[in-house]
Amino acid sequence: MLLARTLEDKLAHLYRAGGRVVGGVYLGKGQEAYSAALGVQLQRGRDVFGPFIRDQAARLAFGEPILDTFRTYFGSVLGPMRARDGNVHRGRPKEGMPAMISHIGSMMGVVAGMLFSRRLQGTLGDSVGAVTIGEGGTSTGAFHEGLNLAAVEKLPLIVAVTNNQFSYSTPNNRQFACKDLVDRAIGYGVDGYSVDGTDLAASLMVFRTAVRRAREGHGPQLIIGSLLRLTGHGEHDDSSYVPDALRQSALGRDCMGVTEAFVREHEWVAAAEVDAWRTDFRAQVEAAVSQAMKEPGPDPFKESWRALSSAILTEGQWEA
Repeated sequence: MLLARTLEDKLAHLYRAGGRVVGGVYLGKGQEAYSAALGVQLQRGRDVFGPFIRDQAARLAFGEPILDTFRTYFGSVLGPMRARDGNVHRGRPKEGMPAMISHIGSMMGVVAGMLFSRRLQGTLGDSVGAVTIGEGGTSTGAFHEGLNLAAVEKLPLIVAVTNNQFSYSTPNNRQFACKDLVDRAIGYGVDGYSVDGTDLAASLMVFRTAVRRAREGHGPQLIIGSLLRLTGHGEHDDSSYVPDALRQSALGRDCMGVTEAFVREHEWVAAAEVDAWRTDFRAQVEAAVSQAMKEPGPDPFKESWRALSSAILTEGQWEA
């Protein structure tokens, strides 16, 4: 959680400074507890994880290197996408993390399809797949099709819905009519859980249960985490549409402060150790930024592809 917040604070600073970040910046501020609680339950190389735009904490917990993040944001050809795709659309499919698709509902079908493919090939074993999505994305047809497939086939799919109260600027009461999104689990015939997404301990317990049940063959698990996005939809958005009363409610509490108070109260870690983590993570982030900034961007004349076939235009003609 702390590494994700440190990394994203740096990204926000670089975006506002201008000049280096390619594309927009979408932060998971306020969602780190819920995101990390899922990521630590998964095993890279064994499971499948389809993150969404605010899942930096889960990406790190799943094993994504810090350099992958900055290389993609800076357009480095050494990044996982070789500077060919948007910064949040990065992934390493062969290692179990497909690149995110916009609109995000499409990721349901991708992860469900990867699990189904493994079953057909006889390689599924006790692996699980997890996909995260905002509450707005649950209104899309792709979400319904993906979850319906997973439910019918009883695939070991963890569906983590982050209800951050706004689909961009559209509030919950204009998105869905049910009292709680977890009620949708009944219609799909899957297990459903509702949790305070700012509470790390509660989120850890829910995801641990859901992952265990999925591994044991109980089919898809739908988890709804309620919290408030503590930033705009992206760094370009001032989130002025969020009422002050909601910002000051329990949903608006920052999970970082809540978690730090909790771990100190229960003596999980000492204050000095947390401070040491902060120092170490800042150094790691700065080192990754420095390295990624020095790396080359894409050069179409040195790439392995062309806009037109080389049989039509020779390299000399391109230069001409």
